[in-house]
Amino acid sequence: MTLSAAYARELLAALPAQVADPLTAAEFAGLASRFGFVFNPDHRALLTAGLPVGERWPDWRDGDPDQLRDLLAAPVDGVLFDVQENGFWLPAWGDRPSRTAFALAVARRMLAQVPRLVPVYGHRYAPALPETDLPVFSVMQTDVIVYGDTLPAYLHHEFDLPHTDPALGSAPAKQIPFWSDLT
Repeated sequence: MTLSAAYARELLAALPAQVADPLTAAEFAGLASRFGFVFNPDHRALLTAGLPVGERWPDWRDGDPDQLRDLLAAPVDGVLFDVQENGFWLPAWGDRPSRTAFALAVARRMLAQVPRLVPVYGHRYAPALPETDLPVFSVMQTDVIVYGDTLPAYLHHEFDLPHTDPALGSAPAKQIPFWSDLT
């Protein structure tokens, strides 16, 4: 079920952050065109209710495009770092080439096929998939943790927000290709 507008406003009001005007349809379209992704429905619903701004929040309206590109690239770049520096390799990728340059080329090709992660706050990311109730991951290179089974569960967890829904966070997180394999 998509995050409702009322619940999104409630979450934003409880956050320890400034909240700017919501993103407009034209701003969403511009971001999709400029950066090549579409927010998942829950992430979009949150940003349609208001734009959290401040330290660690990505500034989707006025942020430096290069910094936003870096934030978007960080999850894949972190995996590539671990391939190069720490010998990371998934068996599903086949045999690891002995030369690091070839291993990186294979890893890049494989990572081009995984769902894109979009920054929510700091190093917390939501998948850019057209589904609701997706997990939010904490991503530091190949150290990936489900930080919330859904975006609302994540916000409650990260910011210690009170909630009255006992079902919040009680369902298992949806499996996201590749990223869930690292948890």
